[in-house]
Amino acid sequence: MKKIFNSKFLAIAALSLAVGACTDLDNKETDSIIPKSTGGTSAGDPTELLNGAYKDLGAFTDQANIYALGMHACAEMIPPTRGVDWGDNGVWRTLDQHTWDATHSWNLNAWNQLNQRVYKCNQVLAANPSALQAAEAKFLRAFNMFHVMDYWGQVPFRNTTDGVDVNPKVMTRSEAFDFIVKDLEEALPALPKKGPSATNGAASKAAANFLLAKLYLNKAVYKSAKPEGPYTFDAADMNKVVSYVDAITADGYDLEANYFDNFSTAATKEIIFVSLEGSPSNRWFMTLHYDQNPSGWNGFATLADFYSKFSAADQRIGSPAKKDGKEYSGIGLGFLRGQQYKDNGTALVDSRSKKPLVFSDDVPLAGAATEKGIRVIKYHPANAGKYILARYGDAVAMKAEAQLRGGTGGAAGALVTINALRVKRGAAVLAALDLNAMADERGREVYWEGGRRSDEIRFGTFLTGAGVVNKNPGTVLYPIPADAVTSNPNLKQNAGY
Repeated sequence: MKKIFNSKFLAIAALSLAVGACTDLDNKETDSIIPKSTGGTSAGDPTELLNGAYKDLGAFTDQANIYALGMHACAEMIPPTRGVDWGDNGVWRTLDQHTWDATHSWNLNAWNQLNQRVYKCNQVLAANPSALQAAEAKFLRAFNMFHVMDYWGQVPFRNTTDGVDVNPKVMTRSEAFDFIVKDLEEALPALPKKGPSATNGAASKAAANFLLAKLYLNKAVYKSAKPEGPYTFDAADMNKVVSYVDAITADGYDLEANYFDNFSTAATKEIIFVSLEGSPSNRWFMTLHYDQNPSGWNGFATLADFYSKFSAADQRIGSPAKKDGKEYSGIGLGFLRGQQYKDNGTALVDSRSKKPLVFSDDVPLAGAATEKGIRVIKYHPANAGKYILARYGDAVAMKAEAQLRGGTGGAAGALVTINALRVKRGAAVLAALDLNAMADERGREVYWEGGRRSDEIRFGTFLTGAGVVNKNPGTVLYPIPADAVTSNPNLKQNAGY
């Protein structure tokens, strides 16, 4: 069973034995979705299966696994070990230093989560869905498969008609790219047109266009003969990015006047796709100190070098705590730096060190004191919205980058696009725009939202960022989990592992 679970993604859904309620260990087909022993499609109701596929998006809200792989290997987040806190056998430190290996637990967990979700979408498509349900399932399959392709460069694929002894075939990165694009292009005509909403939790034309834009922006990476590059960005691909983002704009999306409204229940203009399952609470628990309200886990921080990229006028840097006595008003927005406060405005004291709780710019990876490191709050516990998976501000930044790389509008158009974004965020206009400035602007717009690793790879900074110990070019891909390689001979370990 472990072999099937880890690498073959049989996904025998809802296979559970109720403790104390059942002593018969024979599974009934009414209890589980059970593939026929000789192969064959899985039984199931497409509506129920599709609802389950949407609920599975809750995995993206965790601070570990999928999110950890996308963020902790980059230079805008650090997971300091504070005494014995956050030691966890080195799983966090090795991500920061790029010293992970094929046994890393978050690497294995993310691999299993994402591949299981791809298979569940296959089940929806095998269950006689309506045209709309099929389009939604293809979008969700593309969304999950995109992350497998991006993280590991190989994508195992099991059809619902495959018997249990069939090893899943494996797509190359290039093949997976083509498969994902085909899914999205086939899904688009049947997906509904939806404007922005704080609770956009279902697939739409805008969501598909967003993912297509992200795919083509990174196509040079995914189609490269060498995963570490160099990359050649084709103007035709960049034109597609611009076109897909323009289609999102045409559906009624715009930039919020207040940047942090995006992450609250007040969001009205930018939200393309969210997870309705789970909540963004991990995003404040993982960074807040345990003496703050709400009490956090005193974990992740940002780096001073990243913080310094923001001007004081830029909305995205955040705002101080209100400290007006209301619950959670002791917590500010954006970057929490310096003295921290209770809701009533009283200065907080660290209950362990007995010193004022002052978040410092400096923070070491190991041996960090409890107060070290600038903390980050985008979702505020007083009014947090749903967890965002696609947002218009990200799309605008993608368009500007695509223009800068040769897409419609060229470098002059890119400067206009990025300055319109900056003006909306309260930042001064730029006189010129190059790739380094573009990378910084993307960082300012989408920091801590889960995808910085792929940005750094595309801009060529992933192997040289802050904290990187292992500069092996092979680390632009994560290792295929050891259990998966052992179980499926069609998988070949990535170079360098």
